[in-house]
Amino acid sequence: MSALLPRVTPRRALPVELESLDLDPARRARVHMIASLLLDYPDEAWFARLARVRGGLDGLPAPIAEPLAQFADAATEAGLTEWQRRYVLTFDLKRKCSLYLSYYATGDTRKRGTALVTFLEAYRAAGWEFDAQELPDYLPVALEFSALSDSPIAEALIASHRDGIEVLRAALESMDSPWAAVVRAVTLSLPPIDDETRERFVRLITEGPPAETVGLSFLGSLPPFQPVSQRGEQP
Repeated sequence: MSALLPRVTPRRALPVELESLDLDPARRARVHMIASLLLDYPDEAWFARLARVRGGLDGLPAPIAEPLAQFADAATEAGLTEWQRRYVLTFDLKRKCSLYLSYYATGDTRKRGTALVTFLEAYRAAGWEFDAQELPDYLPVALEFSALSDSPIAEALIASHRDGIEVLRAALESMDSPWAAVVRAVTLSLPPIDDETRERFVRLITEGPPAETVGLSFLGSLPPFQPVSQRGEQP
């Protein structure tokens, strides 16, 4: 009997649900700022601030500080060109590794434009203006906003996209990616997920983001948006 391609495959195991750590607001803000910096594109400035980021790990719980220190060591050992190559292969070429939070809920559908405007309105409602080349749902920016703003809007913005963060974590962990440690740190800093979020997370793990593809011309109608702060000045 000739060999046949399998018609059924084992169901992908869901990642272990992490138990949230009890962090005070100051340490949670520090975790989010460090994660914001580490998830950015690793250019020369990124490498130049790694030592300061390492210093910012002092006083954080070991389940966060130790993996992030190992991440910084791995980046230093790999060097600029290799780390940039890995970054692009990870975040630019894989749908479930998107750093743009609204993509998990809307994919490349017409709803994405509305979702992006919602991010803009959230920043502005909390008293911040954003001035960057990235789109407003870029995870490092949302984490920076969470780190710097004491508005409950910042916490709500992250919470409303928790399912996307969990899908990103699952994808990175399945690839044994070094960036999984950074997203795990974020997950550990957040409250436990509720049943509704868990259901959305499981569905996204199974099905992926919506796949309707549309042109991105609607992005041109968005108001100009730039970073909520000078990135890289602090961990």
